Amino acid sequence: MELNHETIDTPPRDSASVVMLRDGAQGLEVLLMRRHADSAVLGGAYVFPGGKVDAADASADMLARLDQPPALLHARLGEPGLTAQQAAAFFVAAAREAAEESGLLLLQRGDDEIALHSADACARLRAGEPLAALLAAHGARLDTDALAPWSRWITPRRPSVMNKRFDTRFFLAAAPPAQQTQIDDFEVTEARWLTPRAALQQYRAHEIDMAPPQIVSLLHLMQYRDVAQAMADARSRTPPLIEPQPVETPETRVLCYPGDADHPVPQRALPAPVPTRLLWRNKRFEPPQGFAEFID
Repeated sequence: MELNHETIDTPPRDSASVVMLRDGAQGLEVLLMRRHADSAVLGGAYVFPGGKVDAADASADMLARLDQPPALLHARLGEPGLTAQQAAAFFVAAAREAAEESGLLLLQRGDDEIALHSADACARLRAGEPLAALLAAHGARLDTDALAPWSRWITPRRPSVMNKRFDTRFFLAAAPPAQQTQIDDFEVTEARWLTPRAALQQYRAHEIDMAPPQIVSLLHLMQYRDVAQAMADARSRTPPLIEPQPVETPETRVLCYPGDADHPVPQRALPAPVPTRLLWRNKRFEPPQGFAEFID
């Protein structure tokens, strides 16, 4: 993954991403999906399921199929600058993109029949059937309560690894236990369930590629022992806003985050020991002290 040094003047595009979690034999595991090598956005990189917010995500038909009122979702997202409908659209986009890319469909708890047929439902989504119509056909509602707002990342005007800007809301979600991951082999070519430590070890070893938001998020996830603890923490606070600040040094390029001495926001957005900066070294982004103290 090469650095991008171009300045982009276009406003960031609203998007949503789901950090899908499950409890494994070695502890908390996270779903990472490899984007197709020819993808215009992070081709070949391992990412969390997600994508752009569509107009249909805020349609009246779609909002009528939610398990929670938009006003409540608006409060959970913690962004007063949005309308309730706009806030709800992020929840919808997160769930829709997760279903399309991972085959995991978040419906009301207890909808066992839909859970057992999630592969067919997700295939219909990939074929272009609107999510609202699919839910209406099954008499189901979207399980927005399964999504816990976790963080908000805005790509800087001088991005690090791609030539597009996004304003992404990240959500945590527990993988529905009755469903199996099913990739589309189009946008996504591989899926891996890994502990945060294993994912970072593979990244350090150049076995997988990742972008800075995934790297920092995995370092953050290492503090949780299981899904329940991660979800409880996410639900206890307002999602932090993270706007990386690129800094050039004579040796390399640095990405600084809130709380860093070279970032305009003095308060930490993420708890210690999550680093407040990443350095580009050996064709990898890594904490200033390296990965050893986190993953060895």
